[in-house]
Amino acid sequence: MGIHPLAVVHPSARLGQECEVGPFCVIEQDVVLGDRCVLDSHVVIRRGVTLGNDNRISESSVLGALPQHIQARTFDGGLKVGSGNTFREYTTLQRSMHAGTATVVGDNNFFMVNAHVAHDCIVGNNVIIANNTMLGGHVTVDDRAFISGGVAVHQFCRIGRQCMVGGTARVIKDVPPYVTIDGVSTYVVGLNTVGLRRGGMTSQDMVQLKAAYRTIYRSGYSWREVLEHLAAEFSAGPAAEFHRFLSGTKRGIVAERRLPPGATIKLTVTDEPEDASDATRRSKAG
Repeated sequence: MGIHPLAVVHPSARLGQECEVGPFCVIEQDVVLGDRCVLDSHVVIRRGVTLGNDNRISESSVLGALPQHIQARTFDGGLKVGSGNTFREYTTLQRSMHAGTATVVGDNNFFMVNAHVAHDCIVGNNVIIANNTMLGGHVTVDDRAFISGGVAVHQFCRIGRQCMVGGTARVIKDVPPYVTIDGVSTYVVGLNTVGLRRGGMTSQDMVQLKAAYRTIYRSGYSWREVLEHLAAEFSAGPAAEFHRFLSGTKRGIVAERRLPPGATIKLTVTDEPEDASDATRRSKAG
């Protein structure tokens, strides 16, 4: 274990074997670090944080920061981080709001520069969160999701497993599993085909996922009918995740960008009266 002489480590903090703590780091009381954790310079680990093994934390990151919440006065919650995570420069993770609870981060996640995870979030395993992305309070991110740069996720939203959220998207509803979100429109534009195949989905899995996707977005069923068909027709395999996820939504899900069959593009209609010059131009054009 190597602790730089310019680091400040509280006597009650517990550090595992072969940990490295760089200069100007601050580790507060009641912190637990697993084995082989590496803290580069100027890292701050606030009280009540627990980290597993083999985590790498880059310069100027803050783990366990106070929640940014104006209605609360004391923050007794915690932050629990698994193993094998990478936190690049200026990453910030807040602890939870209330005692006995925790913001939770799983294993083998990759947080790029300036990623922000607010209080009471739950991040699964093998998640990638790119630069300047912000997760509001109580957001849940399931395993193997990929959230691109500059994405803002509203409080209490859920991000499904193995989905791909495009850069600069503004997420205000739940993102179903396995889909791709266009970063410009924040609409669903299909399945995350590349990511799914890289993640080990078989050809038969893909057939089922495509069929379930059509049931959700292109069948014309009501919400209740969608859930009934998903439960009846896709009760096993990866496609069963659709019913589990959708049946738990409270905010609704992100819509598809593609228009339904037979739909037309609605033009903007103004209620302002037509003036004389407009009427004259219309009569000449006609």
